[in-house]
Amino acid sequence: MNPQRFLSPCFLSLMLALVFCFATGRAVAQPGNEPYRAVVGVDGVQHVNILAGDYFFRPKHIIVKVNMPVMFVVRVEPGIIPHGFVLRAPRANISIDENLSRESKIFTFTPSAPGTYAFYCPEKLLFLKSHREHGMEGVLEVVE
Repeated sequence: MNPQRFLSPCFLSLMLALVFCFATGRAVAQPGNEPYRAVVGVDGVQHVNILAGDYFFRPKHIIVKVNMPVMFVVRVEPGIIPHGFVLRAPRANISIDENLSRESKIFTFTPSAPGTYAFYCPEKLLFLKSHREHGMEGVLEVVE
């Protein structure tokens, strides 16, 4: 084999394109991207466990019923990057803005209006993109 062939601009461009496609495809294909319908417990509360990590929430699309209590248990993967959880939907009577830690955080609320509401991590380091701009966001869909 000719070693110069592997160093040609065409080959290097192809390899870079494959790495990029793999990396972006991995983000799209991660588990948790499909909608998750909250489970109603025997207590009548819709329970949702959320995992937060480096630039993701899993699940990232959550469906709950209107006028029924909801309990989010949010846990952060081990790491050194700080994360937060923001879900502001005044129309639905939801207001969460909390820092996350290694300890699971529990958020309870009762959505009072159907609609689609964004949740996200508000963290940002200096001049870098925010975690939300990196894709650390999701959607709460409140249905009848």
